[in-house]
Amino acid sequence: MDLIIEGLSKTYGNGVKALDNVSLHIPTGMFGLLGPNGAGKSTLMRILATLQEADSGTAKLGDIDVLKDKDAVRRTLGYLPQEFGVYPKVGAYEMLDHIALLKGVTAKGERKDLVEALLQRVNLWDQRKRKLSGFSGGMKQRFGIAQCLIGQPKLIIVDEPTAGLDPGERNRFYNLLTEIGENVVVILSTHIVQDVRELCSNMAIINKGKVLYAGPPEESLRQIQGKVWEKRIAKSELEGYATGGKMISNRLVAGVPVIHLLSDERPAEGFTTVEPGLEDVFFGAISRSNAQAAAQ
Repeated sequence: MDLIIEGLSKTYGNGVKALDNVSLHIPTGMFGLLGPNGAGKSTLMRILATLQEADSGTAKLGDIDVLKDKDAVRRTLGYLPQEFGVYPKVGAYEMLDHIALLKGVTAKGERKDLVEALLQRVNLWDQRKRKLSGFSGGMKQRFGIAQCLIGQPKLIIVDEPTAGLDPGERNRFYNLLTEIGENVVVILSTHIVQDVRELCSNMAIINKGKVLYAGPPEESLRQIQGKVWEKRIAKSELEGYATGGKMISNRLVAGVPVIHLLSDERPAEGFTTVEPGLEDVFFGAISRSNAQAAAQ
């Protein structure tokens, strides 16, 4: 069951165009939606989750009209927003049982089996009686995934799920998402490139409401092969390269700036070509998009 989005647009009352004619074809599996803060990712997620209206465009999940048949969408949707509220003084089992009841699992025996199976799946069974206020960030996210899976959803949306997690919890969350994404559409909205590199077979880059790239990560890397140039520079040179328009990233290595430029030819003496990474794809696309917007 694919999700097909065509011409989706949304402008807020203050004039900010959050989505500008967004079209995406999202197949079963893990799909990464990359973009900086304010790019329009959360607006797109809220529209797909039936929490917000679009101004124009269409979105179809199989035969379901996402924008018009919201009840049908909600029956097949699992949603984990960036911030989700829980009752802090309630235990994990009790809370998940309550959510299952709200989602229509009314038979007590069926609900018991479901809750136990979900807590086992997200590795929270041993913590089932613990109050949610005592959960770590990673445990809360795993609980969030458990509530997403109630009702056997065909579309799961997770918004910035690994922000603030330690490396161990991050890896556990990666493994859980990968397992889930084998049979359903999972949209992973994030500004963390590593999340997409580790998990997703398809992705899109969005900035200022526009889709800058859509396709497999490997194809995006192929497109800039041989065009990423690296050089160690003095800190006093950094501003000059930053304003030149071609610098896509910089980082400090032993206190010395190392910059990456995107160019068809060697930008200047001292630059060497390097194997591109997904960070180069992302920062290059954002840099070009911002430069085009500034020139308009």
